Amino acid sequence: MAKHLVTGAAGFLGSHIIEKLYQTGEHNIIAFDILACDQQFNEVKYVKGSVLDKELLFDLTKGIDYIHHNAALVPLTKSGQNFYQVNVIGTRNIVECCRRNGVRKLIHMSSSAIYGLPNEIPITEKTPYAPIEIYGQSKLDGEKEVWRFMDEGGSACCIRPRTIIGGKSRLGIFQILFEWISEGKNIYVIGDGNNLFQFVHVDDLIDASIKAAYSEYNGLYNIGAAKYRTLREDLEALCAYAKTGSKVKNLPVGLAKCGLYLLDKLKLSPLAPWHYLTYHKPFVFDISKAQRELCWEPRYSNIEAFIESYEWYLKNKKTIAATGSTHKKPVQQKIL
Repeated sequence: MAKHLVTGAAGFLGSHIIEKLYQTGEHNIIAFDILACDQQFNEVKYVKGSVLDKELLFDLTKGIDYIHHNAALVPLTKSGQNFYQVNVIGTRNIVECCRRNGVRKLIHMSSSAIYGLPNEIPITEKTPYAPIEIYGQSKLDGEKEVWRFMDEGGSACCIRPRTIIGGKSRLGIFQILFEWISEGKNIYVIGDGNNLFQFVHVDDLIDASIKAAYSEYNGLYNIGAAKYRTLREDLEALCAYAKTGSKVKNLPVGLAKCGLYLLDKLKLSPLAPWHYLTYHKPFVFDISKAQRELCWEPRYSNIEAFIESYEWYLKNKKTIAATGSTHKKPVQQKIL
């Protein structure tokens, strides 16, 4: 049986990857995170630690076949220079362990933020990289560590997901959306919301990531839903499903961006630059390379993923903990 190491194991994505591997009979797993995992499986080894601890990582990766590297600081953390430490140095440490210990394959979870705001849609793996904020730059620099490893002959894939939704425990910024809709409050888009906007269901993303691990191919893969509409259309569909009276309202682009920038700098808003600088723009991946090389097909549309996460929120909102990984805990709304 192959041996897997999953970093970021306590997080939204890492925990789902462990669950999927376990369900498919892969029980020889090391779950690694700086936080404690709230769900644990028999036979899985849970290790608490940081991707910045090179010696610990070196010991853990001896005999490992596959590394699923998900540990990262995300935009909501507003981590400043710490983005570089975790997202770049941490990835460099993982890559070095792959070199030293002969890991069969590295699957690195990247981000759509590396593209910034491309001029052409759909975005392909050859679209120029132009991050517009510090988080995106850190994810691009982290990817470059993996690129160098592949150039040396190492086996790896970089998975670039659209915004992840669906599954259980997806909160973060979506918790605000779901709370407002459940209470019948209006929700707001920057601009008219008529921009094509693609999400990805966590199960589809995990399917692509695991297929990439076992694939003969190395390289870069954009991953997103095949069925999507404009941001307004999908949010209106969620409001219609909820039947609480919520409506989608517009905010002027210039005023909203300036206001949210100011609130961000004053630490009065949970939204990070990646959110208020991009969510009014079209953002769609061409997923044909992953479909072709990984024999992968996404199953969920945007709205199906939204509804699944919204239903999970309604069933669990009274017991949601205020601790844990960023995407699995409630966000303080502050002045919003």
